[in-house]
Amino acid sequence: MSPVRLTVAQALVRFLAAQYSERDGVEHRLIAGCFGIFGHGNVAGVGQALLEAELAGETDLPYYLARNEQAMVHAAAAYARQCNRLQTLACTTSVGPGATNMVTGAALATINRLPVLLLPADTFATRPAPPVLQELEDPANLDVSVNDAFRPVSRLFDRINRPEQLVAGLLAAMRVLTDPAETGAVTLALPQDVQAEAFDWPEELFARRVWHVRRPAPEQALVDEAAALIRAARRPLIVSGGGTIYAEADDSLRAFAEATGIPVAETQAGKGSLRYDHPRAVGAVGATGSTAANALAGDADVVIGIGTRYSDFTTASGTLFAAENVRFINLNVAPVDAHKQSALALVGDARVGVETLHTALGDWAADTDHTERAHSLARDWDAEVERSYRLGHGPLPAQSEVIGVVNRVSEPHDVVVCAAGSMPGDLHKLWRTRDAKGYHVEYGYSCMGYEIAGGLGIKMAAPDREVFVLVGDGSFLMMAQEIATAVQEGVKLVIVLVQNYGFASIGALSEELGSQRFGTRYRARDSRTGRLDGDLLAVDLGANAASLGAEVLYADTVAAFEEALRSARASDRTTVVHIQTDPLVPAPSSEAWWDVPVAEVAELQSTRDARRTYEQHKRQQRTYLSTREDVKTP
Repeated sequence: MSPVRLTVAQALVRFLAAQYSERDGVEHRLIAGCFGIFGHGNVAGVGQALLEAELAGETDLPYYLARNEQAMVHAAAAYARQCNRLQTLACTTSVGPGATNMVTGAALATINRLPVLLLPADTFATRPAPPVLQELEDPANLDVSVNDAFRPVSRLFDRINRPEQLVAGLLAAMRVLTDPAETGAVTLALPQDVQAEAFDWPEELFARRVWHVRRPAPEQALVDEAAALIRAARRPLIVSGGGTIYAEADDSLRAFAEATGIPVAETQAGKGSLRYDHPRAVGAVGATGSTAANALAGDADVVIGIGTRYSDFTTASGTLFAAENVRFINLNVAPVDAHKQSALALVGDARVGVETLHTALGDWAADTDHTERAHSLARDWDAEVERSYRLGHGPLPAQSEVIGVVNRVSEPHDVVVCAAGSMPGDLHKLWRTRDAKGYHVEYGYSCMGYEIAGGLGIKMAAPDREVFVLVGDGSFLMMAQEIATAVQEGVKLVIVLVQNYGFASIGALSEELGSQRFGTRYRARDSRTGRLDGDLLAVDLGANAASLGAEVLYADTVAAFEEALRSARASDRTTVVHIQTDPLVPAPSSEAWWDVPVAEVAELQSTRDARRTYEQHKRQQRTYLSTREDVKTP
């Protein structure tokens, strides 16, 4: 074959357009498009290459103009999550602040195990006239640039200093993006001079490539050992995480739970593994969980973790699974997660693993008393959810009432989106999931500002679903710019903007920890006290949203909010529904704990009281250091 002469950027674009993922015989375009903001580092490289492809009618890698570099990575991560990690988007920026703005997005993607491809420009590889604009000068390391900040938050980092290096970098990038155990942010730093450099590429580089997304099976001997441990259990509990949903294992999990009678609790990422009203569903687990799931977790003698990484919220900072001889069986495609809690580790795909374990258990079922108790606890919790939905608090409604209205107005196929503040915890407890992809709360990084950008990515991935973005005023002020991108692309979102005049979640936590909500309220500085305890800020966030192109509806009662929300759902425009709530009304307690250290010495009595409570909880923390030799099976 004769070589193809292209620039590095042109070769990159042509290669990405020809990459596919495949699982279970179904193929998907791996890189479905490219977000970008152009500057001097990439406008004449990747920008020129994308322009050529567009003018030539090669629409396999469409370009999307974003407003904020961090936001476009959030949108790409949300897109990947909605596609069960089988597709993603690329993101390109200039060198300097454009590149480093993406670092937060890279951290979010890697922490949440979501594939995104980042293509930041870099300083000149040839160093013709250093220092160039936006170059970081390190006198001891001349090869360091600001892009080295991506290294700890990327699953793969490569700097393409010569055209010849691109081939190996691209192939390695695709491998990591399609590896369910290793995936996360992949960063290919592209020096701006190298992007524009021409090279004779082998034609086969641009051939259609299909990357198989594997479904590894756990070792049968360990499955048999796990089955024996479950048969000996009196109070087993399943904790289902995001891996269940990414592996499309929800049907297999449902069949397993129905046959065995084992109750199923859900992490934030795993919420939706079962419908909320399934007889085996006991709701959210952990620090933001239901009392049903947490009561069962506290008594469980065997915990079967499926696709969960056991964050501190899931374990209530190591205090939740309290039975003296509790044992863990972890099914996870990532060995690092499978071995947590000193578990019997089943390293494998969630769907394959659940089905294999189901076969190994045969016709075994949990004690009827245990199953019936779990169902009774779940019914009691659902009654509490209904009470919270219809609280009738006034004059301002409670946040739980807002969630209830969104749940009633949305259809099972719709998606609710959130990321930070008090809303994720309330949603985890109170949202009635009816579809495996209907709940999308980013709680691995819990990044303020993710919500609207994430909603954009979800709607791009699933245009047939209505997307409800729930965002507080704090997160809205962090990053609302992608409303303009949604308007530009004709991507319709329903954005519920909850005005609290401050940080409701951290305000409540501050009070609980004895810090008296210091620095968490949006108030003017009082000239008499010199403190931020004056009048509420006279801000109109709805007007801000309107200036970005959204339709804005205001509501001041629950009834008016429901009417406005139904109008927004029926509209074909991105619509913001603005409502003020009372931030001092909490959701029902999970009766679990989260470890946030309190000052050991303090003048404030409120802090001293909080420290005593903290020390009581610390005494309940567990390390789960059992060994397989400790496990007694028949």
